[in-house]
Amino acid sequence: MNQKKKILFLDLDGTLLNDAKEITPGNMAAIREALRQGHKIVITSGRATVSALTFAEKMSLDSEGCYAITYNGACIYDLFHKKPIYRKTLPVAVVRHILEAAEKAGLYAHTYTKTAVLSAHNTRELLSYTTATTMQYLITDDVCGALPEEPEKVIVIELDDPQRLHDFQASLSEWADGKVDSFYSCPNYLEYMPVGVSKGSAIKIFCEMFDLPLKNTISAGDADNDIPMLEATHISAIMKNAESSMYAHGNYVTEHDNNHDGIAEIIYKFILTKGKD
Repeated sequence: MNQKKKILFLDLDGTLLNDAKEITPGNMAAIREALRQGHKIVITSGRATVSALTFAEKMSLDSEGCYAITYNGACIYDLFHKKPIYRKTLPVAVVRHILEAAEKAGLYAHTYTKTAVLSAHNTRELLSYTTATTMQYLITDDVCGALPEEPEKVIVIELDDPQRLHDFQASLSEWADGKVDSFYSCPNYLEYMPVGVSKGSAIKIFCEMFDLPLKNTISAGDADNDIPMLEATHISAIMKNAESSMYAHGNYVTEHDNNHDGIAEIIYKFILTKGKD
């Protein structure tokens, strides 16, 4: 790779996407100019691969050398060859335990196939999630039995009282130790992932795979699940719309939020101008 070319690892929700889950024209123009100049844009999202692909297509990230990090780092996907080049998954027994514990606690939870959300219940949490992610869903009495392979994650959703998620996480903490990691991608989403998996771990694996210098890396994010990504890159930009507690995890805070071309600001400041590393 040309030592002057930059790699931008880009969160979707609350970062690239505005509150209407769209890419603003200003952000799109900046991304296209960065790609035209030979820089790399790597979508780095907690979303399922199939959901992230929707936005990769909108950004024309489908040529040789285009990739997406999905499922909060459990998958690195080659957008040109349309296949994963790295995956880390949860054992089905672990998935079953989390789903059964959520059911007992009266909380909604689901997991994934390659192309759809897999759920035991058709609820407003499911509708809210699949609407936001533009994903299809499958309802089945036996979620684990319907899994074609081990999934990358399980998500527990509570739309009204996030404290219930904290109580649930605490109730599983002893069992989860050494089996599964958990964190919040937003206050309403508690995610369970393979141990040691994060956006940051995937970035390190990605850079090692392709022999990319870390000094050329930039990341942009807004939420707790972005912290490992922000810590893994040379420049870490926090979106203005993030909680103020996030600001300490970056070395730059945008002047513009996700509704007003915050990503374009980062691209023009750190990628398209002759600047400092």
